[in-house]
Amino acid sequence: MHPRDLSDHSPYVPGRGVEEVARERGLDPDDLIKLSSNENPHGPSPAAVEAIREHADRVHQYPKSSHTDLTVKLAEKWNVEPEQVWVSPGADGSIDYLSRAAISPGDAVLVPNPGFAYYAMSARYHHGDVAEYELDPTDGFAQDAETVLEAYGSERIVYVTSPHNPTGATMSLSAIETLADATAPETLVVVDEAYGEFAEIDSAIPLVDERDDVAVLRTFSKAYGLAGLRIGYSVVPESWGEAYARVNTPFAANELACRAALAALDDEAHVAESVETARWAREYITDELDAPTVDSAGNFVLARVGDAERVADAAQERGVIIRDCTSFGLPEHIRISTGTRTETPEAVETLNEILAELDLGVRA
Repeated sequence: MHPRDLSDHSPYVPGRGVEEVARERGLDPDDLIKLSSNENPHGPSPAAVEAIREHADRVHQYPKSSHTDLTVKLAEKWNVEPEQVWVSPGADGSIDYLSRAAISPGDAVLVPNPGFAYYAMSARYHHGDVAEYELDPTDGFAQDAETVLEAYGSERIVYVTSPHNPTGATMSLSAIETLADATAPETLVVVDEAYGEFAEIDSAIPLVDERDDVAVLRTFSKAYGLAGLRIGYSVVPESWGEAYARVNTPFAANELACRAALAALDDEAHVAESVETARWAREYITDELDAPTVDSAGNFVLARVGDAERVADAAQERGVIIRDCTSFGLPEHIRISTGTRTETPEAVETLNEILAELDLGVRA
């Protein structure tokens, strides 16, 4: 007995963690700077931590009330109906819910390359096919409607990531409208705004209330610092609302995650500090790193260093964990998450020393 043929499925490759690098390199975890997974260097909101403590003795109960409360609060935040908010275990969970709701065997999705691997993974799990549109590195990985439409073939779902991972590029609201207008009525344009808080552009969520062919993904993993709790959501057209009960994994968003998210939503100061630090750090990296970078609206910067594997390996040896972007199909690029005002200069200094020593022929 064997599982079905999964040879078309590429595993998701996460950024390396502090503990595994420390064990492998024989380093003290406290001496490492982790800038590989686009996490919030300020950690979670203190209010979220307190909410976890306060509700820890209730984890024997299913999260019915907290899930409902979070749904209502998010609906109020975005001025939509509660039925339009699909709370999920991370934004990844919402990707699965939309796949379940939209994809029949043989349907296809259109995804960016490079891009987040889980769009394609989820489609294939649900017996769908995958097509790609290419983002051009010579054009700064610019995202526009024309680039997507050139590859479009009436796919059931079209994914747009804004800000895009790993490049940090955005797609304007007008371009998203153009894309949605130009695609077939049965195509759902899904805008992944996991890094939306860091960008100085408008969210696409208002479009969801105006039309039935746009949905938006959001998460508490980044600006809110709750990555370890796996809590996110999507905002879907009102006509899609009733599908949630048919595709939602029962009680998938756990009690402590929902309670922490509720508290984090109220801690606007923590989000503001996180966003401000990320914007400062990405500007610092862009200005000070001795390698060409891509304009980013996220909490990370993509840099072309010539040989990502060698640079990332050398950085780990010196206590700085960054993302080798070979798994994104970008073997010459590294992605550097924004750190604190102390971590970021230290990491950039280390990387500059490595770039000088390796002399890979790349200069900013």
